[in-house]
Amino acid sequence: MSTKKTNSARRSENEGGAATGSGGGVSRRRLIGGAGAAGAAGLVLGAAGGAGGYAATRDDAPTALTTLGSAEEMFHGKHQAGITSPLQARGHLIAFDLAPGAGRKEAAALMRRWSAVAERLMAGRPSGDGAGHDTGVALDAGPSSLTVTFGFGRTFFDRTDLVARRPAGLDPLPAFSSDRLDAKRSNGDLWVQIGSDDALVAFHALRAVQKEAGAAARVRWQMNGFNRTPGATARPMTARNLMGQVDGTGNPKPEDSDFEQRIFVQAGGPEEHAWLQGGSYAVVRRIRMLLDDWEKLTVERQEHVIGRRKADGAPLSGGTETTKMDLDKAGPDGKLLIPDNAHARISTPEKNGGAAMLRRPFSYHDGIADDGTPDAGLLFICWQADPFRGFVPVQRKLDRGDALSPFVRHEASGLFAVPGGMAPGEYVGQRLLES
Repeated sequence: MSTKKTNSARRSENEGGAATGSGGGVSRRRLIGGAGAAGAAGLVLGAAGGAGGYAATRDDAPTALTTLGSAEEMFHGKHQAGITSPLQARGHLIAFDLAPGAGRKEAAALMRRWSAVAERLMAGRPSGDGAGHDTGVALDAGPSSLTVTFGFGRTFFDRTDLVARRPAGLDPLPAFSSDRLDAKRSNGDLWVQIGSDDALVAFHALRAVQKEAGAAARVRWQMNGFNRTPGATARPMTARNLMGQVDGTGNPKPEDSDFEQRIFVQAGGPEEHAWLQGGSYAVVRRIRMLLDDWEKLTVERQEHVIGRRKADGAPLSGGTETTKMDLDKAGPDGKLLIPDNAHARISTPEKNGGAAMLRRPFSYHDGIADDGTPDAGLLFICWQADPFRGFVPVQRKLDRGDALSPFVRHEASGLFAVPGGMAPGEYVGQRLLES
């Protein structure tokens, strides 16, 4: 069966909720189980240690580098792009606060502008509408798998007099012992996630979003991240995080019977929350990895902290990367092969009442911190239909004794409600702002 799609065929397919394809002869891209259902493989680095790793990757033949620019993610569809889309090589996370005096009217106008520019850029067109104000940064590039995803923070509903339509899923997250949170780099009225397989395309989208904010909103914080470039390995494979660990084996998969129910808000809730149907909740955590301390450990010690082999990501109980962990298996000395406090054991869904989240992070490196150590780690992003059934229970469990916790530090946090996808002619959040 051919995997090539025309633009019109891909748009039709995505509007029906299927995985998007890519144009210009690029093989169809779809999610596979990359950074586990709240753990099960590699770091959960956003739950008490955080959730890390590649949430998505390509499972077909390696993509030819010359075709990367033509890969296109669809703006319209059942869900917003950037949730189940394969991870991109470059990302920007940016939060805004509405300007003093701005309210629901200004927010609606802003979301119209942002939606229009995102639709143009994701299709590989200039950000301008013909008025000649595109910066020209991405003139030579195609869409390059660009996604632009929008969400609303808890305070957005206060600012727009929509408190009655604020869902309980936006209640404040509990405090955790590993938190060292910087309030200036946390939360926000509005949140935008930008990703692309080309750094200039991603930067171009970032500048366009900032410019279109105009006088309606101002930047609260911005974080920049990266992942492995598609085609950099001889074959598609689960990626490694900055600790060198294979990270992303057990993410919920679209073919799972309960995938939609776990990741996306379903119909049937209160009428005042109908605007969120088909959407999701994003928990965003900036997690600094204490790399100098981590790299002092032997490989064997690192493996016991995680509960998986560093070389290939296989559980210490044996098998391959995708082999299910045998949590009861002991070695000749009678000791459990996967230690009691191993990160993979503590974070696995079977130890957390089945709690699951779709992790889709970026790594980051912002130079050297004041203490002389690398300011590097994970921009953790996880998606779930209810953060208090996904992220929170796993984070609490990790907070009580994860062996990885001494090697990570949570420095910023945010929680955002991300509306469902848009039909042609709709803007993001229209069903909320015009309700």
